[in-house]
Amino acid sequence: MKLLANDLRRQFCLYKQEYNKKVIEILNSGWYILGNEVKAFEEEFAAYVGTKYCVGLANGLDALEVAFRLIGISSGDEVLVSSNAYIACVMGITKNGGIPIFVEPDQYDNIDANKLEEKITKKTKAILAVHLYGQSCNMTKITEIAKKYNLKIVEDCAQAHGTMWNGKKCGSFSDIACWSFYPTKNLGAFGDGGAITTNSKQYDVDARMIRNYGSQVHYEFKVVGMNSRLDEIQAGMLRIKLKYLDELNKERARTAIRYVNEIKNPLIVPLATRPGSNNIWHQFVIHVSNYRDELIKYLNEKEIGFNIHYPIPPHLSNAYKELGYKKGDFPIAERYADEVLSIPMFNGITDDEIARVIEVLNNFCV
Repeated sequence: MKLLANDLRRQFCLYKQEYNKKVIEILNSGWYILGNEVKAFEEEFAAYVGTKYCVGLANGLDALEVAFRLIGISSGDEVLVSSNAYIACVMGITKNGGIPIFVEPDQYDNIDANKLEEKITKKTKAILAVHLYGQSCNMTKITEIAKKYNLKIVEDCAQAHGTMWNGKKCGSFSDIACWSFYPTKNLGAFGDGGAITTNSKQYDVDARMIRNYGSQVHYEFKVVGMNSRLDEIQAGMLRIKLKYLDELNKERARTAIRYVNEIKNPLIVPLATRPGSNNIWHQFVIHVSNYRDELIKYLNEKEIGFNIHYPIPPHLSNAYKELGYKKGDFPIAERYADEVLSIPMFNGITDDEIARVIEVLNNFCV
């Protein structure tokens, strides 16, 4: 039987009774949009992250779009973003008229903070710090640069639910942090979901207005908003999972430790761990130079699931061909796109399954 890269049903089964009870409770309440479950989750998640406010939204892309709107990104404004980030990060910028300025990743697959200053111009307004794969960016350096040049910071924490930098939760370093609760996330819902967290009362008020068609008073519309509301059922499910999030992250860490210690194949290089950051192991990413196609074929034969995060860097996407970039413009991001592979990592994976993955990878040869 094929081992999936991420078997979502396993985590559901861990707390099945609680999830089922909560769904019935919400259905019986007769209130399904912007009710008590959303309010409670927003309060609980803000407390978990360490911010004053949380605003639930429909998905992570909406969170990015709203965040850049709130900090005032508009036509011609430049935002520094990692060249190997997921394309949604770039979309959040361009949907507001902003221009993504790509910065190459470091050895930890996150934006290289040491390369930020060389990209700053008079048009630079913000830095987007994407905590990719569950590991933090160098937030000390990023916050120093932002303060020096009077730039806003937006964190993309879509893969960083519980990640910390020097003991402080990611999502609490920035003007606004953006979250996705897509089902595969460490704090995943059972459908789409997202949020922003912030310490700004004004951002909190404005985000609530924007998410609800631009309305603060029923049928009175202050701005052109959007329909982006975390629903009651998803909020209720997230409240349950949030209670167990640290425990679930520890389970993933135990799986990761086995992978790191027991995968001995020199052709396979696990993602480096950044000093100062924990890792919640949203993905267990390996780099395979030159032989990824052969490894993919081999894993398919052995029925071991995998994913590639991500095969096409944003600057080479057809969606952004108007930016005028070509192959070779960001060689590190392009090399990573050709090397990375994510192996099975999910809550509920068994010791025998972990051992099977390790054995298969150790036996890979070319």
